[in-house]
Amino acid sequence: MEVRAKAPGKIILAGEHAVVHGSTAVAASIDLYTYASLQFPPLSDNDDTLKLQLKDLNLEFSWSVGKLKEAFPVDSGCIPLSPTACSPECFRIIAALVKEHNIPEAKIGLAAGVTAFLWLYTCIIGYKPAKVIVTSELPLGSGLGSSASFCVSLSAVFIALSGCVNLDLNKKGWFMFVDSELDLVNKWAFEGERLIHGKPSGIDNTVSTFGNVIKFRSGTLTRIKSSMLLKMLITNTKVGRNTKALVASVSERKLRHPDAMTAVFTSMDSISNKLATILESPAVDELAITEKEVLLEELMEMNQGLLQCMGVSHASIETVIRTTLKYKLSTKLTGAGGGGCVLTLLPTILSKTIVDKVKAELESCGFQCLTAAIGGNGLEICFGGSS
Repeated sequence: MEVRAKAPGKIILAGEHAVVHGSTAVAASIDLYTYASLQFPPLSDNDDTLKLQLKDLNLEFSWSVGKLKEAFPVDSGCIPLSPTACSPECFRIIAALVKEHNIPEAKIGLAAGVTAFLWLYTCIIGYKPAKVIVTSELPLGSGLGSSASFCVSLSAVFIALSGCVNLDLNKKGWFMFVDSELDLVNKWAFEGERLIHGKPSGIDNTVSTFGNVIKFRSGTLTRIKSSMLLKMLITNTKVGRNTKALVASVSERKLRHPDAMTAVFTSMDSISNKLATILESPAVDELAITEKEVLLEELMEMNQGLLQCMGVSHASIETVIRTTLKYKLSTKLTGAGGGGCVLTLLPTILSKTIVDKVKAELESCGFQCLTAAIGGNGLEICFGGSS
């Protein structure tokens, strides 16, 4: 039996950084996915190996399941129904098992992801030999939720074949878990994210699991249903950034200018709430859609202006903004800033010719361009390798 899962990436539509200071932010799924497949070998194979293949990166890892069990025995029982945190001692043991594979220095950031894989697999599946293959359409470390979609897709295939949830294994094509199962996947994915990031907000894995749009404030996440089929040009500047340092710099600026920064955060809160309202409100015809897109463009421009006030923009981001402005398109950074990815709204009436021109100009600057639909389905699975 083989099971496959696909989990989307995410973008922040509004409210970056201000959310840390109590403002509202809005995130949405994008139709760029991480795919994971799990297959158990036939019993006749006498295979004692757990294999992980990261296909896009041309990396493969393998461990003897006997060695894994000896290294860190997991408590017996139906653990999949009770997501639990990895203890510091267990983390050290797993990290040592990963380190044995001598991951190339250029890809050393992947070690935390492989650690999360081992923890999730042994907790949910136990000590069974298997082959797990992961591929992704998401650039790594660019603020599009690649690690969350990795953890969500893995958690989904593990739970699907754990024997602890009731699934119709004969169902064909891609389909979604019911909400209770999605909630279970989300909780496990969050534990994986904790191993990768330390203190994640839970936003990325929630958007990847449930899809569509999520509004969040002070730790409270609200799922909302968008009535609009938005399309974005996502430009990956390929400039790495230190999220922790950027968050700290905004906090330091607030200490130096408390009144001005409080006003910035309040304005950002207003923008996020207005944007969410627009996404939720019905659009009866093409004219109404165009009017709503104009409002969204204005909100994106204001959002970007406030992010500049916070000091989290970057020369590469400004280059994208200047380029798209020549075509009267609205652009903002998404996520931490300081590089990473940039969003440009592509209005419904915009011709493909213009889009191609914009992409060509941005790519000539060394950037990577991706086109994505916003707010679609979250996690989906299929059995037997069907697509």
